[in-house]
Amino acid sequence: MNRLFPPTEPFRTHSLAVSQGHTLYIEECGRPDGLPVVFVHGGPGAGCEIYHRQFFNPDIYRIILFDQRGCGRSLPHAELAGNNTQALVMDMEAIRDMLGIDRWIVFGGSWGSTLGLVYAETHPLRVFGLILRGIFLCRPRDIHWFYQEGASCLLPDYWQDYLQPIPVEEHDRLVEAYYLRLTGDDELARMAAAKAWATWEGRASTLLPRPSVVGHFGNPFTALSLARIECHYFMHNSFLEPDQILRDAKHMHGIPGVIVHGRYDLVCPVEQAWALHKAWPQARLQIIRDAGHSATEEGIVDALVTAADQFALRFG
Repeated sequence: MNRLFPPTEPFRTHSLAVSQGHTLYIEECGRPDGLPVVFVHGGPGAGCEIYHRQFFNPDIYRIILFDQRGCGRSLPHAELAGNNTQALVMDMEAIRDMLGIDRWIVFGGSWGSTLGLVYAETHPLRVFGLILRGIFLCRPRDIHWFYQEGASCLLPDYWQDYLQPIPVEEHDRLVEAYYLRLTGDDELARMAAAKAWATWEGRASTLLPRPSVVGHFGNPFTALSLARIECHYFMHNSFLEPDQILRDAKHMHGIPGVIVHGRYDLVCPVEQAWALHKAWPQARLQIIRDAGHSATEEGIVDALVTAADQFALRFG
């Protein structure tokens, strides 16, 4: 079974000013003249983590990581103005252009799969291939499943903690209720809502309990950007047209892909990966029988590292 590569440090970092006052943090790891791959993190609003560098062989890949608007080391933190899907796609193009890259491999999970797909559908000539994990199509039904009713039936004890910041009379419109608190002036209510929202996601992300994952999601710095930005996107239908990703999958014809999805993913049920595979048959779908949603689970790690190694042989 493949495991993560040893830890590596960036050989170069960048600060890129983009529209509406946002400044992006970007780092490059691995081989400066290597096969370029861009890591697209989840959330939206989660930011990159150190282990995200380790899915790729640093002797082969030029590994580009960036924190999307409002999260991680990008500034201003948890900012919603000018934060939308189309802006993030433009940011990826600005990064590619700044780094002098003609084409790159796109690697993303959860929301990172969403953004990676929208990017590839918009700029197919800039993509060698895609490696995607935990497919998130961002349809209203997908948001309803995790934040209103669906996953709640499988994790009722954790769900009670998610409900706790919201009065009973608002339980029939939970995303809206959270949005009011996450964008309100009451700092204590905002932080309580952020921690409850983010902890719910962290608890649901792994097949077996993993305190380190829950702790990361519940960290106040991460929780605030994750909850505010996710809720902002979901209140605006993720700034996507109905069924946009499946509809526009035709634009990826000829682009190779690997789709990795946990069989017991409660955050993004495997039906989403199946629907994408039907719309984009060139991609190989690999369902991991003993995994949930998290990129840290052993079967998911193995499949992602294997896919990156295979793409290195194909395109390197």
